[in-house]
Parts: sequence; C-alpha cells; structure tokens
Amino acid sequence: MLLLKIQKLGVIFMMSFLFGLFSCSEEEKVEYRSFDEYPVYSHNDLWTSYTSKSTTFRIWSPTADDIRLNIYSHGHGENLLESYPMKREPKGIWRLKLKGDYKNKYYTFEVSIDGKSLGETPGIYAQAVGVNGKRAMVIDMQNTNPEGWEDTPRPVQKSYNDIILYELHVRDMSIHASSGIKNKGKYLGLVECGTLNNSGYSTGIDHMKELGITHVHLLPVFDYHTVDETQLEKPQFNWGYDPHNYNVPEGSYSTDPYNAQVRIKEFKEMVKKLHENKIRVIMDVVYNHTFYTEKSNFNREVPGYYYRQTETGEWSNASGCGNETASERPMMRKFIIESCKYWATEYKIDGFRFDLMGIHDIETLNLLRAELKTIDSGILIYGEGWTGGSSPLPDSVRALKENAKKLDDIALFSDDIRDAIKGSVFESKSRGFASGKPGNEETIKFGVVASTNHPQIDYSKANYSKIPWAEKPSQTIGYVSCHDNNTLFDKLMISCPDFPIEDIKKMHKLANAIVLTSQSIPFLHAGVEMMRTKGGEHNSYNMPDDINQIDWSWKTQNNDIFQYYKGLISLRKNHPAFHMPSQEMIAKHLQFMEVNKPNVVAFSINDNANGDSWKNIIVVYNSMEEGYVLKLPEGEWQVAVRDSWIVEDGMEGVSKTVMVPPLSMMVLFQK
Repeated sequence: MLLLKIQKLGVIFMMSFLFGLFSCSEEEKVEYRSFDEYPVYSHNDLWTSYTSKSTTFRIWSPTADDIRLNIYSHGHGENLLESYPMKREPKGIWRLKLKGDYKNKYYTFEVSIDGKSLGETPGIYAQAVGVNGKRAMVIDMQNTNPEGWEDTPRPVQKSYNDIILYELHVRDMSIHASSGIKNKGKYLGLVECGTLNNSGYSTGIDHMKELGITHVHLLPVFDYHTVDETQLEKPQFNWGYDPHNYNVPEGSYSTDPYNAQVRIKEFKEMVKKLHENKIRVIMDVVYNHTFYTEKSNFNREVPGYYYRQTETGEWSNASGCGNETASERPMMRKFIIESCKYWATEYKIDGFRFDLMGIHDIETLNLLRAELKTIDSGILIYGEGWTGGSSPLPDSVRALKENAKKLDDIALFSDDIRDAIKGSVFESKSRGFASGKPGNEETIKFGVVASTNHPQIDYSKANYSKIPWAEKPSQTIGYVSCHDNNTLFDKLMISCPDFPIEDIKKMHKLANAIVLTSQSIPFLHAGVEMMRTKGGEHNSYNMPDDINQIDWSWKTQNNDIFQYYKGLISLRKNHPAFHMPSQEMIAKHLQFMEVNKPNVVAFSINDNANGDSWKNIIVVYNSMEEGYVLKLPEGEWQVAVRDSWIVEDGMEGVSKTVMVPPLSMMVLFQK
C-alpha cells in the first residue's frame, strides 16, 4: 500500500514538472489597451541559445494565448519530429529549454491568439534557416567560421573622410560569361582572385582593388523573399529590397541554400577575403518595411505592434511597399539595434546603408550609432534621408535630410548634387551641369563643400536644400548614380540624344570628377567606371541578368574611362585636401574663384589644407561646349589633370591664365 502511494506521488510530481516545463505558469495573459502598454524586454537573449547539452528558445509575444515550438529534421518538407507548448514568463516572453543535443535540427514558432493560429514562423531572431527561410535551424555558430576568421582584422580606416564607396549587387558582378569567374552569382564568386576578362583585364575583386575603392556596398544580402531558392536553375533576379529573415544571409548567393550552415560560412569567407584585400564591407539594410504585412514574421509573433498605422487603423505606407515599421516602439528599436550589432560582430560587417532612412526615428539611429562605436569606431552608417510616402511619425523626429544635424556621425545621400550634376532622376530627359544645363552652379558649389556652411555660397539658388544641412563633410554622401534609376551613361544618352558619343564620354567623366574632388564621402555605382548600361531601363529591380549584369568587355571597350576613374581615386587618396574633416577647415582653406560665365565652377584649396603636400590647388569644372580661359593667381602652376590625362607630378607649367578644355575638369597645383 505504501509503495502504491509513493508511485502515485511520483506520477503527480512528474506531471507537475512537465506541466511547469511545457505550459503556462502563474503568469497570466494581460489585456492591453494600446501598443504603448506592451511590456518591454530589456535582455539581449532572444536569440536561440545552443549548447551540446540543451537549447533554449525564447520569443516575445505578450498578446499570445499559446505558443508551440515545432521541431523538424529538415528545412522543408513533411518531417515534423516533435511539438511542445512553451512557457509564458514576465515581460511578454515565452521560453522553452530542451535538453539534449538539437544541433542542426530545424524549428518554427506557432503563435495562437483567441484560439487561432497565426501560422508558423522561424522567429525574427533566427540566425540560420533552411531553403527559402521558412524554418530556423539550431546552429553552433563557431562551426561556421572559415579558417583564420578570428585572425583577420578589419582593414585600417583613419576617418570617415577617407572612404570611397562602391555599390554592387552580388550576382551582377560575376554572372556574365566575360567575368572569368567560376562561382557565378555567388558570395564566393565575388572574391575569386586572378579572374580576367577575354582581353586579360582584371575582373571581380581584383578589379575593385585596381580601381582603388575602400568599401564595397552590397545590395541586400540578408535572406529576402522573391527569389525561389528551390529553383535556382530558372532565371531569377531581384535587388533584394523585400526582407524575409533579417539576420541570415540570402541563400541564392550560396552554393547550397538547403544547408543552413553553407550560406553562413560562405558569407564569412567573402567578408574575410575582402578584408584581406583591404576592402571594408557595407550591408544595405531594409528595416523600414517587410515583403509581407499580415503574414510577415513580425505579425505572426505580435500582430500590429512592429508596424505603424494610420489614424483610421490601416497600415501606414511611407515605404511605398505596403507597410512601414515602427522604429520608435521599444521592441522594434531593440530589434534594429541588436540585428545590426549581430552583423557587426558575428559577420564583421563594417557599415550599414539604410534604405529609406527617413522612415526611422532619430533616437533609434543615434542609439545604434553609439552601440556600434563600442564595436568599432569606424563602422559607417548612412542612408536615404527621405521616404516613399507620408508617415504618421512627425517630420521633426525622423531621420530626414533636413534633420541631419540631429544625427550623430550618420551620413545622408545628397540628392542635391546628384540631380544638379546630371538632371532630375524623375525626368529622364532633364539635363544637369555636366550635360550643359546652366543654372546649377550654386548647387555644384553646395556639393563641393559637402552640404556644409560656406560664406561664398548663395543657398537660395540651390536646387532643393536652401540651407546647409550637414554639420561636417562626412555627413554627406556625394553621388551621381546608384542602382536606382538610369545608370549615368543611360541618363546622358537619353537626355543628350543629339550629342556625339565622344561628348557623352566627356560628360560621363566630368560627372564623377565632381563627386571625387568634392569634400563629401564619394559613392560610385559598380560599373560606372566602364560606362555601365542597362539598356535604358530605370527600374531593373526584377529584370533579367541581360539587363543588370556587368559585361566585363566594357572594361576593354572603355578602358580610357576606367583609367580616368582609377586616376581620380588615386589623386583623392593621395591628397587629403580633397577630404577635409570639418566645416571650419573647409571654410578656411577652400575659396571659390570668380568666373564670368555659366557652366563653369572653379575653386582653390590653399595653404597645405589638411596637411596636403600640395601648398595650393585649383579645381575647375567646365561643362561648356567650348574652352574656358581661367585667370590664375600669381606664380607658376603645374597641371595635374587635363582632359583624360592625370599626372600627379605635373604635366606642364602654366602661369597667368590657362585654357580649360570643353566638358572637362582641370586640376592645377603649386608645391
């Protein structure tokens, strides 16, 4: 009888233990009247925690009635192994600790509210996923490190002003037959060394090294939605601005998207090789919206919370993609900051370019900036200081261009200089300074001083911004083209249909000569140095490879253009006068010269500015179809840049006056 009682007590104890492990405890569901009342979880342990003895799963879902954790043997298919109820804990957290070794098992969370399942999700903190990102995988991240990973430091970067950005799409760089690259369209293909085009010119990573850029900006490489990883034999293309899993590399760029570890290790191998070649890595991040709305991973965990709504309760759409995220809400802010920190530490990413950064709030970005500085002070943050539509968040607290001075060491793209150089991106036939349109001179000056305050500029005559919006030059990203809109070559061809190709080439060189001799951080669209074309397509986000790919025969056909860009980059890197660190230094040393004609801008940089070896420098932009005679200050001057020629030691001496050729930049100096 006593033995029977002991057995019954044992059963009751075991049932109580299991109930406590797998179901709700004393913590009861709370009803909330608004998102502001949702609890905030401050710990940074929402990532799945693995050891060989146990794995702990957590998810924040304060409005859930029930959450189940489903364990699978594979990342796809009908292979459910186990399903467990999770335990509700304080602050909206649900937790489950499974004993045993669950490495390489796949899992999903399934949240139910009012008895209705919201569908399965890998969780917004998933670190590894199976094919097409539908299931997360328990992973030992140490096993994903390539050999020598821990011993490969980030390339040295003295200041933000030294940066030269190069924006590319992983697939575009290697997919064409002329690339000579084996792993076409893959992370590994981007860093294959010794690759050549049919004429023996370098391609891929060797090309980037030869060009001289310091940072490669990768269009989205997190796991995005619209490329089906199970059908990679079919032609598919997307820029990747359709986020699915934010903390996992995109699988279509790996050699095996079915194996969750492969994409991670190959991504790290790519970063390692770029770092070994002295190139830092920027990730294009899209935290402002998701591909799905109702069925997104965010909404399958906490419906509505992560997104902004209009006054009538509809999804706000400042992204133009159906929704916009609410960065000002504590748990979305937490997610953005922790996600970027994860990429910066686990993958050694060196910077983040924020898509439609104007959707995000200033406080979140400044908090992120502070956190990233503790990892590496040189990590760069920049983005688009605008939106794709209106937002319920007040303009005064958003990361818009006009609020740049409220942002701490965060840079913004200058659409001012972009459209002043080539014409409006929204009017394909419009022309700008480089293509001969008068009236842009003051905006060109505005671009030269990197949107900072300068006593010689009449800001009322600038095209968009009527005040200097940058506090220091490193807050401005100067550019003339990017993945969006027409390539520079296509824009010039469309807007100048009656000009001979030789004049188009001159305009093309002048356009980025302005960018590379201005004080802002210069940004180049991959292939622009070879006169890249997309056949006139302005929005190629899902166009086939024959539109988007880089044809490496362009480097042969337009090698004079490539050599010019290469020379300008070298000139900029060798002469710190072209990248002064402060507004005060620019105002002191840079002086605009008096010219008597439109379509000409000239300035001098004096007195060994920023420690330059050249005592005085003169830069002249002439976008007229005729030469311009510039009156020179007293003394002998050496010509360093004229037409296509760049000779840093000087190609000839001049004094009193100099003839600046049509549609060109000239640089002169005094030792």
